[in-house]
Amino acid sequence: MSATEKNKSSKFNAVAFYTGKNDKAHVSFVHEANRWFSSMADKYDFTYDSTNNWNNMNDEFLSKYQVVIFLDTRPDSSFQRDAFKKYMENGGGWMGFHFCAFALTPSAYPQNWEWYHNLFLGSGQYAGNTWAPTAAVLRVEERKHPSTKNLPETFTASPNEWYKLEKDIRKNPDIKILVSVDSTSFPLGTGPKLHEIWHSGYYPMVWTNINYKMLYINMGHNIIDYANKTNKELSFTFNNEIQDKLVIDGLFWLGTGKKSRK
Repeated sequence: MSATEKNKSSKFNAVAFYTGKNDKAHVSFVHEANRWFSSMADKYDFTYDSTNNWNNMNDEFLSKYQVVIFLDTRPDSSFQRDAFKKYMENGGGWMGFHFCAFALTPSAYPQNWEWYHNLFLGSGQYAGNTWAPTAAVLRVEERKHPSTKNLPETFTASPNEWYKLEKDIRKNPDIKILVSVDSTSFPLGTGPKLHEIWHSGYYPMVWTNINYKMLYINMGHNIIDYANKTNKELSFTFNNEIQDKLVIDGLFWLGTGKKSRK
């Protein structure tokens, strides 16, 4: 079957954008995600492509796809950002992982995109993280959403560096929180820095903006053996049955369904 014939027979077409540089933990996740999504595409009959050319973030290229995935970073140029915003406002689907929500001024990824960080994601800037990467017990807060309806009340997620973001999205009427850190996870993180160990608090990890077909998932940071300087991969994000179910059900909702409702 040709690529064109495959696209016509598929349930939907998805494309992942990634940068895949610098942080080895994020690079590991990018490579793992590309392998996993490709295998899921074969299993569930959708089309999966990936690209590290962010100039493909344009109207013509995006028109071929029902779902866009950000595996690590986000678009930086104004024309790329405008094309993505237009795609989402015209009903496109989006799934973003972990680092794509990162923004910190000053840094290599400053908060210079008001629509994306404050309106679309609703979370504002990065405000901290747990360290070292560890598994966490997560609580499903919304059982009726297509991405979470098949999940248990709580589940143990794969090891991850868990993000704390600036804004309290519980106060945002456009944001529907689907999954958060369960209190049984505390203390979360091992240090050695004390502020990177969480002992209490509320931390959303998966959410959607009801004005768009979108799903943000904080997972996406594998454990790398930095301590012994081997840079060996010590954990992976996928092949966690329940967490994988969240991702694949969310992907099918984005690819074939309608935007969330209040």
